[in-house]
Amino acid sequence: MIRRSFLAASALPILAALALSACATAPLPAGAPTDAFAVASAAHPQFSAQRLSDHIKYLASDELEGRFPGQIGERLTLPYLQAQYEAMGLEPGGRDGSWLQPVDLVRFTPAHAPAATWTGSDGATVSLTSGTDITLRAGPADPQVKLNGLPVVFAGYGVVAPERGWDDYGAADLTGKVVVVLRGQPASMGADPNFYGSATHKMQEALKRGAVGVITLQEEPGRWRRAVGGATRPQMTVKGWKETRFTGAIDAATAERLGGSAFASVLTRAKAGGLGGPVSLDGTLSVDIDETTEVIHSNNLLAKIPGTKRPDEYVIYSAHWDHVGKARQPDATGDDIYNGAWDNASGTAGLIEMARAFKAGPAPERTVVFLHVTAEEQGLLGSEAYAADPVYPLERTAADINIDMLPFTPATRDVAIFGVGKSELEDILGRFAAVQGRVVTGDGYPEEGFYYRSDHFNFAAGGVPALMPWTGRDFVEGGIEAGKLYYEGEMAKYYHQLKDEWRPDYDFTAALQNLDLLYRLGLTVADSTTWPAWKPTAEFNAIRDRSSDQRR
Repeated sequence: MIRRSFLAASALPILAALALSACATAPLPAGAPTDAFAVASAAHPQFSAQRLSDHIKYLASDELEGRFPGQIGERLTLPYLQAQYEAMGLEPGGRDGSWLQPVDLVRFTPAHAPAATWTGSDGATVSLTSGTDITLRAGPADPQVKLNGLPVVFAGYGVVAPERGWDDYGAADLTGKVVVVLRGQPASMGADPNFYGSATHKMQEALKRGAVGVITLQEEPGRWRRAVGGATRPQMTVKGWKETRFTGAIDAATAERLGGSAFASVLTRAKAGGLGGPVSLDGTLSVDIDETTEVIHSNNLLAKIPGTKRPDEYVIYSAHWDHVGKARQPDATGDDIYNGAWDNASGTAGLIEMARAFKAGPAPERTVVFLHVTAEEQGLLGSEAYAADPVYPLERTAADINIDMLPFTPATRDVAIFGVGKSELEDILGRFAAVQGRVVTGDGYPEEGFYYRSDHFNFAAGGVPALMPWTGRDFVEGGIEAGKLYYEGEMAKYYHQLKDEWRPDYDFTAALQNLDLLYRLGLTVADSTTWPAWKPTAEFNAIRDRSSDQRR
């Protein structure tokens, strides 16, 4: 299959020549002026299947023990990445000439089962059993949380989306209160997950109003079981993060107990059109949470190519270098290392090769940054830390192009991306994809909300137009039937499995095609004098608009 990948790579100059002729006959998308598009369509250094394979082979080797942050995997991975960039002649991308951006993480582990009690307005107190009635976790500010007599309010979905006519808070002040919110988003916003249904949005809105605790109402039994299972496991956060004192979850039965006989009608109103403001529950909550903590010193790594004309404007390519480390118990063969070859040694390798293409090609007019983030597998923490304290201002970052798991498939007719329909980046990508005889599509599983589950999301939540490609399923040979079967089989076999190790038979055909497209997309944006925008229906428009004066 590697041999087929080399054949695919050799065809790229032909595609480039076709691109030049196509540019003269078809309209350009917004954000892609003719001069920039023509430059990006010219021939450029080819991506190498062999180099990709070699990078993956090392990064996914047993020696790195699954690349868990702060352990031997990090101590070997980051010098390897730095050496690659130094050999290419790239500059350090961190502050003060450093290659690294420190990210201190804190791992929380429950010391014992938390305790919670509910005191009704009649003074009667009942205990809430951890794992049966409620789950509780300490926030990053303090692993020991003991609070008594907290007022509790129900705020529907906890969503504030003025442009969609939805506001669950109004002018409410939640200082010193616990807020209960429904998981997910209003039905009027569609069945597929969006930003307003994310935990990030709900936490931001609760924090703005001074809440000390956020408890999610998990109505679906399956979701509740997952919440219970996760409540006893170690979890990570960024050290010093500003969040509520604690988080938790309750199931439908507990919500009915706490909310009383009127809660059913309140719940119905909350789902139908929003409450317009939180509704107080008739009682108070007391919690006692005790967790042990461990600080893990980790790092993002950055390299850059300074822009020739607008060096204070940026295009970022990102990928996470980490994986999940070692298993608690070895499998039947004695293997206990999650090597993470596909996830995400492949994306890390793709980022290295993207930098090689940029260094060998025409110098970009905007600065191009190659960002390897830590702790994606622990909750997108490295990119979250970057977005909160960006080395390069998000307001002047034109785009984030995230590479998480290259496609190991034969040629496809589709270029699948997460979050189709969100930004003009996909219009530019689609223009280049058409030259390859391909079309941009969604990932095929919109109900999974994948757009909100990888590192580009933290850029999007900061207003930056962000795009992430995925594995296409419409195979040139076999169509969607063959591609869907292949993709789902590969995900079941390798995704977060001990079997995800380097293999000599990777088919890099689609990966090489995608990298070519992402190079042309990034170079087009880097050489453009305009700024890619969100589509009118994207939920990140208002965030981006708040900083529009910094992009004039």
